[in-house]
Amino acid sequence: MYTVTKRLEISASHQLTLDYPSKCQHLHGHNWIVTVHARSETLDHNGMVIDFTIIKEKIHGRLDHQHINDVMGDINPTAENMAKWIADQLGSKCFKVEVQESEGNVAIYERS
Repeated sequence: MYTVTKRLEISASHQLTLDYPSKCQHLHGHNWIVTVHARSETLDHNGMVIDFTIIKEKIHGRLDHQHINDVMGDINPTAENMAKWIADQLGSKCFKVEVQESEGNVAIYERS
């Protein structure tokens, strides 16, 4: 089994829709640290699980310096939802995504 990991820093804004009062309902931003994990039993014709550049283009290229609400559409852009959304963008080889919103606050999505 081959595994690759890509770490990205994404600066972007978002605002959450919550059923309780929270400062996170207001427009604000973070410097997220996103770590993508992908694996495959075989390598593609280039000898890769997935090209690191493709991960950067699909994730960093779409989210960095954006308003995450606009990119994710109707999905409430919590760190948990962002982690799953990122995994979905990369397909079945992506088995785990970690989204660190701030120091000590990390959400992880893992495919079962």
